Amino acid sequence: MTFVIGQSIICGVTPREAAARLRQTSEERQEQVVEAAIREFAERGYEAASTAAIAERAGISQPYIYALFPSKRDLFLAAYDRVQGRIRATFREAARGARSPEEALGKMGMTYPELIADRYELLMQLQAYAASADPEIHAHCARGFRALADDVRQLSGATPRKVAEFFAAGMLANVTTVLGIPELCAPLWEEKHGAADLQAKPATADPHAAA
Repeated sequence: MTFVIGQSIICGVTPREAAARLRQTSEERQEQVVEAAIREFAERGYEAASTAAIAERAGISQPYIYALFPSKRDLFLAAYDRVQGRIRATFREAARGARSPEEALGKMGMTYPELIADRYELLMQLQAYAASADPEIHAHCARGFRALADDVRQLSGATPRKVAEFFAAGMLANVTTVLGIPELCAPLWEEKHGAADLQAKPATADPHAAA
């Protein structure tokens, strides 16, 4: 705090402003570290990834990693949460204004290919499942996946069977995308796209109905 006050006097800002700037810098660094961690964990997995390599990717010293995250596990979970958070936010936006469960599921489903087009984010999901032998990672990722499933159910109003089918399709997309054979999943997206478009069209009166 003495350093912050001293620097603020030199720079002509108040101690409160200086502390705010310091906090903002810390938050920005945290963002950089999480993004770097997603790439490192995606490529190497939880066990093989090192905080030294993550620090190098983020352009910071390794000790500073532990000033932001207590352990490698905490950083791994933060990386997983970032990926899951993006999926949940995208689904919420996609389902906005949907007029039926089918339309909501269709709209959410059509956003997923773009989400997993980022290979690092897709691999981060899969590495989280692979690391679930660790009890803490298992429990955390299970809660995260259940929260995502709850979001889809609430946003769509679909039956449990339809929600399960939605996630089954998503896992097929994960596997075929990471293996480079997306054509195996393409018919599913085409079908969903057609269903979503059909649901989104307003009903029109049949001009021959009164004839």
